[in-house]
Amino acid sequence: MSQSLVQNYLHIIFSTKYRQPLIDEKIENELFSYLGGICLNLKCQPLIVGAYLDHVHILCMLSKKIALMKLLEEVKSHSSKWIKKEDESYKKFYWQDGYGAFSVNPTQVLIVKTYIENQKPHHQKKNYQDEFRGFLKKYKVDYEERYAWD
Repeated sequence: MSQSLVQNYLHIIFSTKYRQPLIDEKIENELFSYLGGICLNLKCQPLIVGAYLDHVHILCMLSKKIALMKLLEEVKSHSSKWIKKEDESYKKFYWQDGYGAFSVNPTQVLIVKTYIENQKPHHQKKNYQDEFRGFLKKYKVDYEERYAWD
């Protein structure tokens, strides 16, 4: 085959450092646009970006031209620098070091989009750590609790 054909849908999740509730209503929409823009610039088509106070969800298509680790490095570093300049209250904004990235079956993309759209009502019942543990369990990811959070 003379061409490379790829379709990798990814659900990416990461939190603010120490899960600080810094993603408030005055910045969230701009942050979503900024994160989506970084993905788009890296040829990783964003389908939706959403968040709730202390963490972000990104559903995108991973480009065949970039490694997942590089995508997250770019998304986190550029958005962290950007948000610190937006307002004095974000001066100490940082993302956690790690992340979760989970493949999404194309038949499940709409379900994941809806899930991300409904972060606010979802988190009236469940905190970020319980949500993330649920993803780790669903995808059968082995992890050590003491290293999962920063």
